[in-house]
Amino acid sequence: MKAPKQVIQIAGRGRPLGNPIMVWLKFRFATWVASIVWKLLKFSLRRSKVGFAPIKSLVDSDKRFVLAFWHRRLVMMPLSYPFKRNDSNGQRRGVAILSSDSKDGEISAAIWRHLGIHAVRGTASHGGGAQGLVKMIQVVRHGWDLGITPDGPRGPRFEVKPGVVAVARKTRAWIVPVCVAYSSAWQLKTWDAMLIPKPFSKVAVLYGEPYQVPEQIEDEAPYALALHESLMELEKLADGYFG
Repeated sequence: MKAPKQVIQIAGRGRPLGNPIMVWLKFRFATWVASIVWKLLKFSLRRSKVGFAPIKSLVDSDKRFVLAFWHRRLVMMPLSYPFKRNDSNGQRRGVAILSSDSKDGEISAAIWRHLGIHAVRGTASHGGGAQGLVKMIQVVRHGWDLGITPDGPRGPRFEVKPGVVAVARKTRAWIVPVCVAYSSAWQLKTWDAMLIPKPFSKVAVLYGEPYQVPEQIEDEAPYALALHESLMELEKLADGYFG
């Protein structure tokens, strides 16, 4: 008798969050309101895409990929994934993003779910980094694409951590550097200088050229450096895109 196929828990809750009323208010109602605000902001924006054809080709040929982007561009990054995908068994799949097991991670995971993005609970840093890496690899192998901030969740800003290259190498997923340019945005006083577009501004999703990391390599550092250079080129392009 065959063993039952392992089910990957994509959006499970990481840890106890408090009494039921506060859980509902903070982690359910407030995150739902935040998602509504995001959608209203999205609909006010004038949107465009640059370099979209190569990533569309990956989807058309049923290839999995990892969207890599700097943390400061996170807010409107869902615009970079307009796809509806299925796995080999016809089950609905889409994009997943790593969200920590902390309470802050539960808030972000809840917002992602409201936006149709699945949260892989874990961490890519400190002692749980290996566990988070394993979860991301499993998710891709089960038919999901990934969104990863190489410098997240706490920086340093613009520093590529090992997770992106490792996941791409072990799963054969393509890496797609991506950035979002704003004609007008607020810049927060956070470690990453987070950008939030102002209502009715112009937004352009800028895609870099997709590429694969060879499966048999001794050193991932050159590929992390290449990703850093690609993302910094996109960052520079985004900063001046609307003049």
